[in-house]
Amino acid sequence: MNEMTVIAPVRKTVRVKAPIAHAFDVFTSGLTRWWPHDHGVGKKPIAKVLMEPRLGGRWLEISQDGTETPVATITVWEPPHRLVMVWQINARWQPDAAMKSEVDVRFTADGPDATRVELTHHKFETMGAEAGASMRKDVDGGWPGLIEHFAREAERGAN
Repeated sequence: MNEMTVIAPVRKTVRVKAPIAHAFDVFTSGLTRWWPHDHGVGKKPIAKVLMEPRLGGRWLEISQDGTETPVATITVWEPPHRLVMVWQINARWQPDAAMKSEVDVRFTADGPDATRVELTHHKFETMGAEAGASMRKDVDGGWPGLIEHFAREAERGAN
């Protein structure tokens, strides 16, 4: 029997001073406003980063010459409460449709003007033990700063 070793998920949480619908919209439709354009896996320079806001939609990087690079595919779409994406990036930070780690983002209202956002990046073991451990280490270091970028942008437009 071939047992797969489970690699611990990466969990990041932030409280955003913005209503839940606004926070969800900024995370999804406003991705190009908060995702740093130097954090890409596709052709450089990046002109925009976007998410097709629907089930089956893609997270795309679009370079200045128009080249589209898919990063993830949305598998759960429940606005304004949750989205789940299959992250299709390998441990060398290259697009790879065979990769299947998963990013699950949940939005919970914390009063009328605040939202708790919980991001879980998991299923690293689907990449293989060594590659999965490498990806987990990288995203554990990367998501905190990215989530802070998101929170600042969501709060900026909430007023």
